[in-house]
Amino acid sequence: MKIFSTVKHSNKEILARKMSESVDVSETVAGILKKVKTGGDQAVKQLTKDIDGVDLADLRVPAADIAASTSEISKELLAVLEQAKENITAFHEKQIRQGFVSTSEQGVVMGQRIIPLDTVGVYVPGGTAAYPSTVLMDVLPAKIAGVKRIVMITPPSKEGKLAPAILAAAQIAGVDEIYQVGGAQGVAALAYGTETIPAVDKIVGPGNIYVATAKRMVYGLVDIDMIAGPSDVLIVADDSADPEWLAADLIAQAEHDPLAQAILVTTSETMIDEVAQAVDKQLADLPRQAIAQQSLDNNGKLILAQDLDEAIELANQVAPEHLELAVDQPFALLGKVKNAGSVFLGHYTPEVLGDYFAGPNHTLPTEGTARFYSPLSVDDYVKKSSYLYYTPEALEEAGPSVELFAKTEHLDGHARSMAIRLKGEDK
Repeated sequence: MKIFSTVKHSNKEILARKMSESVDVSETVAGILKKVKTGGDQAVKQLTKDIDGVDLADLRVPAADIAASTSEISKELLAVLEQAKENITAFHEKQIRQGFVSTSEQGVVMGQRIIPLDTVGVYVPGGTAAYPSTVLMDVLPAKIAGVKRIVMITPPSKEGKLAPAILAAAQIAGVDEIYQVGGAQGVAALAYGTETIPAVDKIVGPGNIYVATAKRMVYGLVDIDMIAGPSDVLIVADDSADPEWLAADLIAQAEHDPLAQAILVTTSETMIDEVAQAVDKQLADLPRQAIAQQSLDNNGKLILAQDLDEAIELANQVAPEHLELAVDQPFALLGKVKNAGSVFLGHYTPEVLGDYFAGPNHTLPTEGTARFYSPLSVDDYVKKSSYLYYTPEALEEAGPSVELFAKTEHLDGHARSMAIRLKGEDK
């Protein structure tokens, strides 16, 4: 890991991040989208065979397979999934918005309605990996929002199977339909609809560069959640922190991806040396050692700050996906945090709690986009619609102002629409 000091190094040096090389797959993805748009189910099956090496007889996963999945995982895992559902549900239920209505003495009525989306598509990575946490985090807020139809797609393994943990999480969360397809062809199926897979209003969920590019290209026809990049964590620590714990949290993030970013900002110079030693020690027996080592070589940083205020200032510039405040008085710093996807307070709240179990959503803005993006929430599954009503008396009072606005913008038809009501004749 690279070592920096705010006294010796510029912010530009400290904040530099190695990103993935810009690989343009837009032409390939555009071709896949076109094939699915015109070819429907058959195109999806052929693309899955050509790209993933899986020959699918049926796209939809039978209801019986989904129902059986909970008996195919351990009772311990089933209990954990159920408890995680309770935690995630309890947190997200507090995000439910209410519409409003306001009235005036002149008889004007106006308001806003909160309307759930009809159909949402959830993309869950699959194949060689299984992420039941993604299912819970993406589906449960949609259920709470009142989405009528939740469609999940996930790519099958080379053997044409889906992980029982994925199916069990889908059953627990309340997914309505599951289709065994992934990649850009899966995103295309959700966006355009096929004979089997319904077109959706919004697509959420992480994926590889082909999935991300496909989501970006169909945006506008459907809504999407966000384009997520490599994951990251920034830890602010004082001398009350345990260096072994800090090392473990940095490595937990680094094992995600060779381009993941793990940063420690501390006010203790001895802490930097101790954490560096602990990282080397813990990497030695890590199963994903090669990935974590690459990540730490690429973007791992140990930064010495002059004080905690400076540490938080750096954190706000990085705008991390995950921010750990591993300090003695974390709540004293929380109000100073402006840019972070999710904040983990104190020594007993590691970021991994948020990945799986605690309740707040783990779908978070990455690569500094916490400056303007928010975590996935119930808000992402609803739309807002406004309404208004005027009495004749209220219209008569507001009418001249509307006419003046319209004429100022040289929109005479607009002005006439008002005038004809005020005077009963066309001006």
